[in-house]
Amino acid sequence: MQKNRITISGLFAFALLFSLVACKDTSVDVEEENETITTVKLNFTSGGTTQTFVFNDPDGDGGNAPTKFDNISLKPNTSYTLTVELLDESKNPSESITEEVKEESDEHLFVFTPSPASLFTYTYGDKDARNFPIGLTGTLQTGATGTGKLKVQLRHQPPVNGKEVKDGTPIPGSDDVNLDFNVNIQ
Repeated sequence: MQKNRITISGLFAFALLFSLVACKDTSVDVEEENETITTVKLNFTSGGTTQTFVFNDPDGDGGNAPTKFDNISLKPNTSYTLTVELLDESKNPSESITEEVKEESDEHLFVFTPSPASLFTYTYGDKDARNFPIGLTGTLQTGATGTGKLKVQLRHQPPVNGKEVKDGTPIPGSDDVNLDFNVNIQ
């Protein structure tokens, strides 16, 4: 009886050890970390003239309040080329996150939302390898004079469990950037 217990216990321990070694990893891939972005520059170009509007938060999300958050002032009924620059200035020297977003374009999407909707329209000027928009460059067409907000979001949409999730919409993923600029069209 004692011998049977030892044999059964030994077989159980062996089976447990074998299952731990032989089983495949079935864990869920953890999403990649969001980018550290301390500076967002929006460059609006029309008629050969570029205006740059800046958000700067040197210590990143949380902590101290941003040191710069420009109000955007644009002309009515005007077409602008909009380009975005991103920096991580918490490092020395500062790092261009714009390049990282370009390299990982299949995981990133800028979303530009006017409030009210009549403030402007935005058309994407760049696409990733799967033909989904990116938003590092595009065309912004202002409407009539007015004031409102421009929400700028950079959605981080890395693969989940090895499957691409970016589908051209802002739904999947999380925000690397989520800013509300005041806009004056005059």
